[in-house]
Amino acid sequence: MQRERERVNARREKIYCLKCDISKYFASADQQTLLSIIKKKIADNKVLWLIEKIIKSSYGQKIYQNLFEVRYAGVPIGNLTSQLFANVYLNELDQFVKHQLREKYYLRYMDDFLILGYDKRKLHQIKEKMREFLRGKLQIELHPKKVEVFPSNKGIDFLGYQVYGNYRLLRKSTVKRFIKRIRKYKKQIAKGKMSQEEFNQCLKSWLAYAKFGNSWRLRENIFERLNLC
Repeated sequence: MQRERERVNARREKIYCLKCDISKYFASADQQTLLSIIKKKIADNKVLWLIEKIIKSSYGQKIYQNLFEVRYAGVPIGNLTSQLFANVYLNELDQFVKHQLREKYYLRYMDDFLILGYDKRKLHQIKEKMREFLRGKLQIELHPKKVEVFPSNKGIDFLGYQVYGNYRLLRKSTVKRFIKRIRKYKKQIAKGKMSQEEFNQCLKSWLAYAKFGNSWRLRENIFERLNLC
């Protein structure tokens, strides 16, 4: 049993993670490219007219212009539809990674994504292939400072957690923000600017999030520290 555990741990240490982020994603998504992707699935002209109105309701930066064409980048961040459109847009990357690169261990949430593998050199090659695809197909770029390949046993910072082989910890910055926010809310309650019910709802929401990580002792310490027991 001990030998098997050592073998599994040794193999785990050889796993590398390619972690990527899109540079200014919502501000740089090409509107015409997004519309062309949507038109592959929707044929109703009235629906397409409405979608185009929504996408172009906030013209972003002008990315291309000549005598015959003007192209704009960016989707309105305040619109709920932008979250959906963002996933529709990067679904093209999902299909490329899964069906052309044939990568099995690929995860994405919005514009944060990662790939796991045993070959560090291959992950660097995949990174360049994705960079070319995003630039040529979707007119967006990988973030120059948020793309890295590293051993997974150091922990993978993803979606607010530091993820290890068999457990998850909350990111330190997430915990600090929560403590700061709770102190602020307690002051607002004392001034009558926030009700106890609203405070309890915020607390329950964070606790539900924190429970996805190995955070029992952390939650106990925070509650004692903030006098929430």
